Amino acid sequence: MLAAERRGLLLARLHQDGKLVARDLAIELGLSEDSLRRDLRELAAAGLCRRVYGGALPVSPAMGEFAKRLEIATESKRRVAARAAQLITPGSTVILGSGTTAHAVAGALPQNLSAMIVTPSPATAAALVKHPTIDVFVLGGRLLKQAASVCGAASADAASKISADVYLLGVAGVHIDEGFTTGDPSGSSSAGRRIPTCSRPARSSAPSPPSRWSASPRSRG
Repeated sequence: MLAAERRGLLLARLHQDGKLVARDLAIELGLSEDSLRRDLRELAAAGLCRRVYGGALPVSPAMGEFAKRLEIATESKRRVAARAAQLITPGSTVILGSGTTAHAVAGALPQNLSAMIVTPSPATAAALVKHPTIDVFVLGGRLLKQAASVCGAASADAASKISADVYLLGVAGVHIDEGFTTGDPSGSSSAGRRIPTCSRPARSSAPSPPSRWSASPRSRG
């Protein structure tokens, strides 16, 4: 079987079964596990699957580009955003994290609200350009294009100098043992360093798959 045919078979099986187990497939196809894993790595590099220990899973829509994620779970995000907007009081300074739910919060703010919004997300800042009474401070740093957010030491240092009343933290997942998680280690570091500057941290996130990087101190509450 040619490599292209084999990878086509793997994609068909992934679509059918919802997962690929490297050891089982290597036996079924008469391949070494190394060859099978190489195929999975190449499929993952092409964005056609997500590599996990022992095999592969389908690519989650929630791990896609920012513009595509804006279209996922829109009603859930709308409800979360409406509730989160109620936490922002007139005259307050709010750190509004990155992510599509945080972006929805920006759109849910009342037009008569006067407040300062601090954000690492250029997309969220742009959503507030036409708001008549919101001041916007954009944190600087390296842009994570997939997340449409800045990260790194410059962003974290700037945020550490801001005394905020509320921090609406966007996260990729919530786990009873691991706490809040995100998909990028640099984003995790930046988010974690913003929390001590805020009097009322709050999670602002619609459901999405957990990722491996801890975004804040673990919470079991």
